Amino acid sequence: MRNFLFLILTLAFFSCKNSKPATEVEQAAGLIPEFCSDSAYYFCKKQCDFGPRPMNTPAHDSCTNWIAQEFRRHGCEVTLQKADIKAFDGTLLNATNIIASYSPKGKDPKERIMLCAHYDTRPWADNDPEEKNHHTPIIGANDGGSGIAVMLEVARILNMADSANVAVEFVCFDAEDYGTPQWFEGESKRENPWALGSQYWAEQYAADSNGKAIDYGILLDMVGGIGAKFYHEGLSLHFAKQYVQKLWSAASEAGYSSFFPSREGGFVTDDHQPINEIAQIPCIDIIAHYPDCEQSSFGPVWHTVADNMDNISKETLEAVGQTLIYYIYNIK
Repeated sequence: MRNFLFLILTLAFFSCKNSKPATEVEQAAGLIPEFCSDSAYYFCKKQCDFGPRPMNTPAHDSCTNWIAQEFRRHGCEVTLQKADIKAFDGTLLNATNIIASYSPKGKDPKERIMLCAHYDTRPWADNDPEEKNHHTPIIGANDGGSGIAVMLEVARILNMADSANVAVEFVCFDAEDYGTPQWFEGESKRENPWALGSQYWAEQYAADSNGKAIDYGILLDMVGGIGAKFYHEGLSLHFAKQYVQKLWSAASEAGYSSFFPSREGGFVTDDHQPINEIAQIPCIDIIAHYPDCEQSSFGPVWHTVADNMDNISKETLEAVGQTLIYYIYNIK
């Protein structure tokens, strides 16, 4: 029975139809595959079905194994990078970065890029409007689930339509969201308490890249929220301006300029910082920015108990995912 259901879901993914069709030229050439927002939504929901996934919990570990298995199912070679990392309060975090490598069959890729996102979820809803929720773990549908969901769908497409002239290192970072909570009154035991998994990955990469030099990276963070827009992020412009320009141009050409306004949105502490500064890989951040939101510039549900599937938009997932597919399949 389970195999039958799996087959039905797989067929549903392959026959997915989004609201925005490819252009006639694209359809005729068969060059640009369709990003399936239904599939990405499913991948997001599957993560949320494990419940909140903060560090050092069974739900986190179960989700780790599921993500790794999904990348394997989509033809990637998967490595689990284990690390014991101390948090801001001295808690020892059993972290696992999931590294999934895709290479096109039978040819040398033009570029080797990195797509990355974090998959752990915030242990505390410390930005929730209700103080009683400030110690409650969040589901993390958007902040944790959405970036991984888009990456899994990209991996599925690359495996199905093996015409892209690019190798992709998918990296799922752990321990990104265990940073100092707003209610913490002690002294932090870490200078940089956020993005701990990517700090560790960047240190290991800088020490030994195993001859797999990555040309540049694209980080996905909170890429599924209702009403999300993606502005030019400050660190991205500082370290990797040319890739910001290329990606936002691709968004415009793919028909998603309304989601990717060509305006600056400020500096963000995120996983791309150690990638740029420690690994010295130019990396940009596609991250939601809500300039008029009173609750947070990251949106009204950021670090609240409302970050659940009710606030995930298939349209936003599609805008980000199809932009990436358009970009990747136009690398010559």
